[in-house]
Amino acid sequence: MTPSRTNTYDNAWTESVIGTLRSEMLQGGSFSNEHDARTELFAYIESYYNTHRKHSALDYRTPAQFEADFTSQN
Repeated sequence: MTPSRTNTYDNAWTESVIGTLRSEMLQGGSFSNEHDARTELFAYIESYYNTHRKHSALDYRTPAQFEADFTSQN
């Protein structure tokens, strides 16, 4: 049996998120240790990424706005 070719878009979402984190959050810097990385990542995602950053895939709404709109429709 020959292995199937992998889909080149399988990792596209992950690579996009990593790229966004590097450019918007790290801005060329790095973390001093794992605890610092976990703390900063959590703070970035919960206080900015989900509440302030607008996403084109969500019709230029934040994930929090999208979820609230979705919940209110149901």
